[in-house]
Amino acid sequence: MTTRVLVYTRTADYRHDSIPAAVAAVRSLGAAHGFDVDATEDPAAFETPLDPYATVVFLSTSGDVLTPPGRTRLAAYVEGGGGFVGVHAAACTEYDWPYYGELLGARFDRHPEYQPGKAVVEDRGHPATQHLPTVWEFTDEWYDFRANPRDAVRVLASADESSYEGGGMGRDHPLVWCREQGAGRVFYTALGHAPEAYEDPDFRAHLLGGITWAAAL
Repeated sequence: MTTRVLVYTRTADYRHDSIPAAVAAVRSLGAAHGFDVDATEDPAAFETPLDPYATVVFLSTSGDVLTPPGRTRLAAYVEGGGGFVGVHAAACTEYDWPYYGELLGARFDRHPEYQPGKAVVEDRGHPATQHLPTVWEFTDEWYDFRANPRDAVRVLASADESSYEGGGMGRDHPLVWCREQGAGRVFYTALGHAPEAYEDPDFRAHLLGGITWAAAL
């Protein structure tokens, strides 16, 4: 049976120019690694059973993107063992749904200007980070979060605020993490702002690792 992944890119607030490149990248990764990708911006996709999918990817979604029945189905899907991946602005999504904040692990607060910086890889025992150097030089928006998620998640990489201007979380600044929710697996990366990210081999491998881990592939 073919493994399927659902990529959701609906935006009700800020819309990233990188979304088309990001969807194309996930489709390319799927073609190369044995999973099919369905991409949609239709909230009705969450009002039908999600069981055909090994994982759901919220890819730079923003604002309220689900209907009440969609919220119910997504929660039941993850609690029952479905995977969930959040990329970049997924942390700017469903602010009025408390469960979503718990699911993801943290909510977006602010970001400085898009600029080069350094991510410190804390845990290389995960498919999303096993290929990365200890210090990963990257260019992104370096999201700050409303609260530090460290106590509730497995932090895989954190931002080195001394490597860029305008960081607001201090010395402990988680950036990439994973966790379990019910029987499901959740992965989140704050990176992925620009189209160029989705052409970067290290970032593509990072994204692939998160997706395959959440999908238990």
